[in-house]
Amino acid sequence: QVQLVESGGGLVQPGGSLRLSCAASGFTFSSYAMTWYRQAPGKERELVAEITVDAKTNYAGSVKGRFTISRDNAKNTMYLQMNSLKPEDTAVYNCNRKIWPVAWGQGTQVTVSS
Repeated sequence: QVQLVESGGGLVQPGGSLRLSCAASGFTFSSYAMTWYRQAPGKERELVAEITVDAKTNYAGSVKGRFTISRDNAKNTMYLQMNSLKPEDTAVYNCNRKIWPVAWGQGTQVTVSS
C-alpha cells in the first residue's frame, strides 16, 4: 500500500538547521509531484514547498530562501533542508503527493526554541 514516512524533526535553537526526510513506498515515486505541509498548534495546515517530477520547486513566501526541497528518485525519498529556523517554523511537518494525496501520517515534529 501507499506509505509516506516522515523523519528528521527535533528541537533546534533559532537560527539552526534541520533536514527532514520523506520515505515513500507503494507507488511509483518518480511519477508524482510531492509536497511538504506543516501545521502549527491551533492553525490550519499550510503548504510549505512542492517539487515537480522534473524537480521544479515552489515555496511558501515565509520559507523562501531558507528552506530547500529536493528529491532522490533512486531512493524514493524527498527532503526538506531547513536553515535559519525561526520559532514560527515550529509545527508538525508532513509530506504527501500533490495529486491523489493519501491520508496524513503522523509527521515529524519540529520545535524551534531557545
